[in-house]
Amino acid sequence: MIRISTIFIAICMVLVAASLGLVLYAVAGISGTESAIVALTALTFLILYNAVSMRLRDRSDVGGQIADLSRGTADLARQVAEFGRRLAAIEGRIASSNSTNSDRIQSVVGEINELGGLVRQLATTVSAHEDLLAGAAPSPAPGARPEAEAPMDLVAAFEELPMAPPPLPAPPPPPPMQPRPAAAVQTQSAHPVQTANGRNQTQLLATLRNAIDENRIDIFLQPMVTLPQRKVRFYEAVTRVRDERDQLIAAEEFISIAEASGLIGRIDNMVMLRCVQVLRRLMVRNKDVGVFCNVAASTLGNSTTFAQCLDFLEANRALAPSLVLEFKQSTFRNLGPAETENLAALAQRGFRFSIDHVTDLRIEPRELADRGVRFIKVPAALLLDPRQASTSDIHPSDLSDLLGRFGIDLIAERIEGERAVVDLLDYDVRFGQGFLFAPPRPLRPEGASATGGAAPNQAQDTQGSNGSGTQSSGATSSAPPPQRLTGNAALARRI
Repeated sequence: MIRISTIFIAICMVLVAASLGLVLYAVAGISGTESAIVALTALTFLILYNAVSMRLRDRSDVGGQIADLSRGTADLARQVAEFGRRLAAIEGRIASSNSTNSDRIQSVVGEINELGGLVRQLATTVSAHEDLLAGAAPSPAPGARPEAEAPMDLVAAFEELPMAPPPLPAPPPPPPMQPRPAAAVQTQSAHPVQTANGRNQTQLLATLRNAIDENRIDIFLQPMVTLPQRKVRFYEAVTRVRDERDQLIAAEEFISIAEASGLIGRIDNMVMLRCVQVLRRLMVRNKDVGVFCNVAASTLGNSTTFAQCLDFLEANRALAPSLVLEFKQSTFRNLGPAETENLAALAQRGFRFSIDHVTDLRIEPRELADRGVRFIKVPAALLLDPRQASTSDIHPSDLSDLLGRFGIDLIAERIEGERAVVDLLDYDVRFGQGFLFAPPRPLRPEGASATGGAAPNQAQDTQGSNGSGTQSSGATSSAPPPQRLTGNAALARRI
């Protein structure tokens, strides 16, 4: 749009040129044509003059703007250069910090690996020394009384297994003895459980009925520990039956008869009641502890018995994260429609399952995880058997990682030697159970002192139906102090 000043200047130039032509025509007497030519010439001159002057003025203005733009561009370039310098300095610091941290991490990892190797060498050496001491130890006298087993104190701290003073040095080696497979026999003899000596099935069935009616079903606890720290994490409830003479009958002796006679459902109900009572006592001191409760396949398939168990578990649903129901591997492989439905009802209420009595490593972890299985107990001998690598779909050393991907923990059971613990650590097994750590022990009554000041023979504890103790007739001699833990347990205590 043309500015007003430009229009005014153009009008003024036309007026000046016209005035000049009129003056020449009127005063000088020049003809009209000549006067018009002179006026047009003057107008052209004025237009040229105005155009040149305006161009010079615009050039000076544009030059100033260009100078300002140049100064702004130079300032911007200087700021960009400063930012680039600062960014390069930051990148250099980050690279230097990363390299320093990487060097430190590598050095720490190297030291940890070196310490791990030293610990394994030390554990292997201790295990070898233990084997030598065990082989050189004198055999006990034939008439000597097996050492009594102290009852388990639930009020005492159970984070670590107890330690005793160091053993006395071994005497000179006697004549060659049989190798250590007698560990199982030795631990069984040290255990107060008696076999059904001289009883036939009819007598054993009558004893079992009387024990159920008179509430003589006892619970023994065997701890499951973490490896290699050996801290108690779970307990397994082991069932024992007392006869009229207060002699204990192991579960493997009466389970088959109880299942055949239909008494296993009543036993499972009583065992669940005791497990819940024990779990409530344990959780007073530690909320992370758990109890494994064995359930028979016939109980799972019997609608009447299972309904009673389900009602009881529903009433104690708050304990579901800590109460683990344990079934045999054969039970899971032979589930019928009723058993599958009952198992799903338990899983829906938040209860977790465990599998024991594993006979082979043909395991489908995805299917088991979908059914609610969170633990699998495999005998240590089965895991360490080299023949399993060829008969199973996965190498035993990779079983723990495979199960862990589906949220299932592997527990090695029946561990009886330190050498087995060293080998299981290479398999990345996180939990262990066996007579090496502790045998199944009876419960200490709730009213008993937890200080341990009284002699073991003064704690006559047999667990009753309501959690209170009844007097036992067999505690007449004092029991020796608890067995010393050696190998990795002592090493973990010192670390």
